[in-house]
Amino acid sequence: MSATDTSDPCLDAERLGRLGGWIDAAGLPGAGAPLESRFLSGGSQNEIYELRRGDLHCVMRIPPATAPVDRDKGIVREWRIIEALDGSDVPHTEAVALCDDQSVLGRTFYLMGFVDGWSPMDLKGGPWPAPFDADRAARQGLAYELVDAIARLSQVDWRAKGLEDLGRPEGFHERQVDRWTAFLERIKGRELPGFDEAAAWLRTHKPLDYVPGLMHGDYQFANVMYRHGGPAHLEAVVDWEMGTVGDPKLDLAWVVSSWPEETVTEDRDVGGYVDMRGMPSRTQMLARYAEVSGRQVDDIDYYVVLAKWKLAVVLEQGFQRATEATPALHAFGPIVLDSMRDAAELAATTHYRS
Repeated sequence: MSATDTSDPCLDAERLGRLGGWIDAAGLPGAGAPLESRFLSGGSQNEIYELRRGDLHCVMRIPPATAPVDRDKGIVREWRIIEALDGSDVPHTEAVALCDDQSVLGRTFYLMGFVDGWSPMDLKGGPWPAPFDADRAARQGLAYELVDAIARLSQVDWRAKGLEDLGRPEGFHERQVDRWTAFLERIKGRELPGFDEAAAWLRTHKPLDYVPGLMHGDYQFANVMYRHGGPAHLEAVVDWEMGTVGDPKLDLAWVVSSWPEETVTEDRDVGGYVDMRGMPSRTQMLARYAEVSGRQVDDIDYYVVLAKWKLAVVLEQGFQRATEATPALHAFGPIVLDSMRDAAELAATTHYRS
């Protein structure tokens, strides 16, 4: 789409013109060349556009006009994280530029490097792309790359990167139950069986150790991008909306909470929304994280209970907001109940006693 193309009302000719002027003022490449945009995806919190202008090829992440005002602060938080990752060995998009001048496009936004890759989220339940569709052994690389990225993320020196104020690592675990219980009370529309049982368990158990670090907050296959072709190579971790300084092992818990121990099977449905056949086992994934991160994982059950319990509460908010026009939010209903049930069942059966 060029500046004269008005087929997308979100970036019409007037807005593209203002964006181009800001790009010039920021000293980015492509001065004088036409600015082209392509809508990639969007929702209630973010719109994502591919931008091209001469040698500049990047992606813009911006809240829609209808997003809450505080979403602009969230955009700045995301920007600070990807900027801090520059120079690290964590796969990430290049930090290009941040604009907090809302006279440009009406919202705070940032530009990040374009990643020429693919996301497992785009598979929508279909087969892996080649060569991972036919070569199950090659899928091991997809899994190990996934867990290696958060293991490396846990090693980032967040203080040296100027992220001391990004979160509140002191008392992180002590706050979790009270914070999310209060959150649920504000949006509560039904009973969630297992909530009280899992909450009570979390109040009386803690991790074996707690080493604060940078965490993604919603880490899973849906929020990474891989390079095309094989062998597997994770190009970038994306969608840092929940990123903070807290306990990085919660990211590991998101990954392994539904990861199967048995992956040598012909059951296509094992493990969730992607085909897990041929992947490493859950035990192997935990061992890999421990090896790369240098952190022990003997207390993983604590983190999985917390992750499942918290996930149920967060998704319940979406379910309570569901309308006839938002079928995806309605789908959260049974997921919430399953996740809360799983949290309570693990709390009741685990041998973890710290």
